[in-house]
Amino acid sequence: MFAYGIDTLTVAKALALRDGSLKGHLPAAARENLLRSQAQVAAIVAAGVRVYGINTGFGPLCDTLISADQTRELQHNLLKSHSVGVGTPLKPSLVRLMLLTKVQALAQGYSGVQLSTVERILWHLEADVLPVVPEKGSVGASGDLAPLAHLFLPLIGLGEVYHQGERMPTAAALQQHGLAPLQLSAKEGLGLINGTQFILAHAIEGVERLHRALEWADMIGALSVEALMGSAKPFDARLHALRPFEGNRLVAQRLSRLLEGSAIVSAHADCDRVQDPYSLRCMPQVHGASRQAWLQLKQLTTIELNAVTDNPVVLSAEEAISGGNFHGQPLALPLDYATLAAAELGNIADRRCYLMLEGRYGLPKLLLKETGLNSGFMIPQYTTAALVSENKSLCFPASADSIPTSLGQEDHVSMGSISGRKLHQVLDNLAFIQAIELLYAAQALEFRRPLQSTAPLESLMQLVRQQVPFATKDEVLYESIQALYGYLQSTEAQQWIAQWQGLNEGFEEFFI
Repeated sequence: MFAYGIDTLTVAKALALRDGSLKGHLPAAARENLLRSQAQVAAIVAAGVRVYGINTGFGPLCDTLISADQTRELQHNLLKSHSVGVGTPLKPSLVRLMLLTKVQALAQGYSGVQLSTVERILWHLEADVLPVVPEKGSVGASGDLAPLAHLFLPLIGLGEVYHQGERMPTAAALQQHGLAPLQLSAKEGLGLINGTQFILAHAIEGVERLHRALEWADMIGALSVEALMGSAKPFDARLHALRPFEGNRLVAQRLSRLLEGSAIVSAHADCDRVQDPYSLRCMPQVHGASRQAWLQLKQLTTIELNAVTDNPVVLSAEEAISGGNFHGQPLALPLDYATLAAAELGNIADRRCYLMLEGRYGLPKLLLKETGLNSGFMIPQYTTAALVSENKSLCFPASADSIPTSLGQEDHVSMGSISGRKLHQVLDNLAFIQAIELLYAAQALEFRRPLQSTAPLESLMQLVRQQVPFATKDEVLYESIQALYGYLQSTEAQQWIAQWQGLNEGFEEFFI
C-alpha cells in the first residue's frame, strides 16, 4: 500500500497506482496534516487577515477583499469560471495520474483542503468515475488552471465524467452512487486548481514511453547493424571510457552485448570496409544523448511528484506565503529537451532505413531481388521522412514562448502543458518510424541467411515474422507497418523486451 502524503512517490509507483497494481490509501498522519491545514485556513478567515485566494479575489483581483460569509461561494465560482478548456478529452490514464498526483500534493497538508475533499478525489479514482478534461487551455503557470478546473468540477456536481464507459453529466453519476456534491470551504478551489498536475501527468507517461522507445531504438538499431553487416568495433567499452557520458556507455554496452557472438559479425571481420556511416557507428553518441535527456526528465519528474505546487502555501495560522510553486518552467524545459531527444531517435532511424534501400553491402536495391515491376520497400521511407519532418516542426520549444495573462499579473508563463502534449505527438510518430525500421531490418537480415545473429536478435526476428512475412513481391505494406506498430505498443512486447534488462547492468539509474 502506498501512503499518500507520507511515502515518497516515484515514477514507477505513480505508474503502478495508475494501473492498479499498487493500491494507495490516506494514512492517519496525512489525515492529521489535512485537518491541521484546514483549521489554519479557518483561523485566517476568522482573523480577517488578508491572504491571497483565501479572502481575496484572484489574479488581478487580488486586492479585492471577500467577506467571510462569501469565501465558500468564491471557491465554487473559481472552479466554474476557470473551466474553459477546449479540444479532445484526455485519455483516462492521464486523468488518473492527475488525480493521484494531486492527492499526493494535497495530503502533505499545506493547501488548506478539507479531508472530505481529498477522500472524494480518492473515490473518483477507486470507483473509476473519471472527469472529462479537455486537452487544451493551460499556459502552464498559476498552475494548469483550466484542465484542473475541469478535473475538479465534479466535486461540486458540475462538469462531465466517464462512468462505466459512458460519458455523462456528473450529477447523474453522483446520483447513481448516492452521493451529493461537496461544499468547498475557504481556499479549497484555489488549492485544487493551482498545481502542475496536467504537465506532471504528461511527464510521467513521457518518462514511460520514451524509455520504451530508447530500449527499442538500441534493439532495432542492432538488427539494422546486422542487416547492413556493420562493425561492432565502434561499441567497444574502451573507446567510450575515453568520453564517458553515461548514456553513451550504456548504449555501447547494450549494442556490444546484442552483437556478441554473432556469426554475421564474424563473417565480415576481415572485410575491406574502413568505417560505417554515422547512423550505425554513432548510435552510442546519438541514442546515448537521448538517454541523458530521458534521465534528466525522470529525475526532475520525481522531484515534482513529491512537491507542493499550490499557492499560497499555508505554513501556519499566522503565515501563508504567496509565491510561485505552481509555475511549470521546471518541467517545461526538460519536456522540451525530451521532445528533441525523441525526435532524434526517429531522425537517425530514418537514415538507417535509407541505407538499407540503397543496394549497398550486398543487399538488393529496395530490399527485393526483383524490382521494376515491383517497387519493393521504397515508399515506407517516404513515411519515415514525413514523420521525421513533422517531428522537427514539433521540436520548437514551447517553453521559449510566454504570453502574459491575467491583465499582466501573470506576466511570464511556461507553456509547459504544450511541451507535454508535443512530447507525446513526437513519441506517436517515433513509434511508427521504429516499426518501419524494424520491418526493413527484418527484411534485410533474411538476405544474410544461412548466417545467424545472436539469441536476442534472432528472437526478435521470430517475433517480427509472427506479425509480417518476408516479402518477395509488392504487398499492401501499411498492413505490415500497422502490425509491427501495434506489436511494439503491446504488453507482450514490453514483457519480451523486459527479459533483456541484463543489457543495462551497471546503469540502474536508467531504469524507471
